[in-house]
Amino acid sequence: MLSLFNKKGNTLLGVDISSTSVKLLELSRSGNRYKVEAYAVEPLPANAVVEKNIIELDGVGQALARVLAKAKVSTKSAAVAVAGSAVITKLIEMDAGLSDDELETQLTLEADQYIPYPLEEVAIDFEVQGASTRNPERVDVLLAACRKENVEVREAALGLAGLTAKVVDVEAYALERTYSLLKAQLGDQADDLTVALVDIGATMTTLSVLHNGRTLYTREQLFGGRQLTEEIQRRYGLSVEEAGLAKKRGGLPEDYSREVLQPFMDAVVQQVSRSLQFFFAAGQFNQVDIIMLAGGTASIPGLDRLVEQKIGTPTLIANPFADMALSSKVNAGALASDAPALMIACGLAMRSFD
Repeated sequence: MLSLFNKKGNTLLGVDISSTSVKLLELSRSGNRYKVEAYAVEPLPANAVVEKNIIELDGVGQALARVLAKAKVSTKSAAVAVAGSAVITKLIEMDAGLSDDELETQLTLEADQYIPYPLEEVAIDFEVQGASTRNPERVDVLLAACRKENVEVREAALGLAGLTAKVVDVEAYALERTYSLLKAQLGDQADDLTVALVDIGATMTTLSVLHNGRTLYTREQLFGGRQLTEEIQRRYGLSVEEAGLAKKRGGLPEDYSREVLQPFMDAVVQQVSRSLQFFFAAGQFNQVDIIMLAGGTASIPGLDRLVEQKIGTPTLIANPFADMALSSKVNAGALASDAPALMIACGLAMRSFD
């Protein structure tokens, strides 16, 4: 929907740099059908990325080089995203007759009214949303601004792995783009539903509420799967790496499920419930039709059933690849288990077809 730099290329790799891993996805399209050409996930060194900020550039660059080698892709152009919390967006009314160049000139002149940073420190982009509902002679323009350092550090990390950032997007918009692929799971009524998409990452949980396929509300809170990893570490005397592997592969003592996993799952339900209460308190809605769980934590067996049972709203695990063809080099089982964590990477890879 929106990029801070919108240079068109052909195929773009979707590269999602999260707090604990880098995820890479390459898609192709024939007609309306997408195909997964390649994908890979590579863990990041501890604290290389903290709350969506890249702290250790070299560590991230090396992980990107490894993920490229693992995915065996030749494409060097990529789309990456900055966190929604790093972006200021503002809907502005402008004259309908202006060309893109004229809009850009006028927005640049007026931007300092809307942006609390010096303009030389900011990357700005805009997208015309359509005619203003209040005045047909004007258009609604979405202005997005992000500190240049947030963009430049991602470009630099990609550069270390020999990649070029052709598009810098916003995570919430990448998720919104991927949402269009979830219609296979949601059925014919998908466009009329109010859907709460809850992305539970390692350290951050993001609630995006979509209605008619557009994002109405988004909220980030500090909570994620790392809390489960840390509890496994503490209780069983493991390193971060060992705890992370045990969480995925199993093999923990038999009290794990009752003493560690169940309390964490209950905490997830509380977070989802609390996020929804904030949304309902904001006004126009007092219920959602469906909850969709995404992010790495969504893969915990039985989490969707627990959320549905406790909150009383039908709950699904998001899988944007349910309707896609797969290339012979993609492991279908691994992709299915990683699918909820690949929502942002998928929305970024879809920028190839804008």
